[in-house]
Amino acid sequence: MVAKKSEIYQIKITLKGIRPPIWRRVLVPSNYTLYKLHQVIQKAMGWWGHHLHQFVIFGEYYGDPADDEWGDLETKSEKRYRLNQLVSGEGFKFVYEYDFGDSWEHILSVEKTLSPEANVRYPICIKGKRARPPEDVGGIWGYESYLEAIQNPEHPEHGSYLEWSGPFDPEHFDLEEVNVALRSIK
Repeated sequence: MVAKKSEIYQIKITLKGIRPPIWRRVLVPSNYTLYKLHQVIQKAMGWWGHHLHQFVIFGEYYGDPADDEWGDLETKSEKRYRLNQLVSGEGFKFVYEYDFGDSWEHILSVEKTLSPEANVRYPICIKGKRARPPEDVGGIWGYESYLEAIQNPEHPEHGSYLEWSGPFDPEHFDLEEVNVALRSIK
């Protein structure tokens, strides 16, 4: 449960550059740290969390400073900053990048600021569309090639892709599955 003084942000998470779009709409406490929001995004999208990530807000980088090998990004600790310190409310947009190799950029849009409801456990996903791409598929262009191959049994890479990833339905989205995953966040 959320403390009564905390507002709830309704945030739409959209994977940039994919058409038709892949997105999730989540409700999160405004006093969450960026690190906790990272966990929400991972669970809501279904990522495995095996890769580096960062937030970009007003040109500043937030993540794990230890991942900034050369220090050139001057990464600030995501564990020290809360959403309500950085996000001004409705209409605010920022970026979350996951897997610097595949470079999955997510646009986070604060759609609404709400009061917490009694007996609702936050975070919660209220809607979404489509499955996220498989991990390590090669970014947007790799994903497009992957989809083309798995949808065409005559494609030379059809068998190897299915062996690598197993069956994949790009239209699949299971709201209950996402919310079970979100409940595991401590």
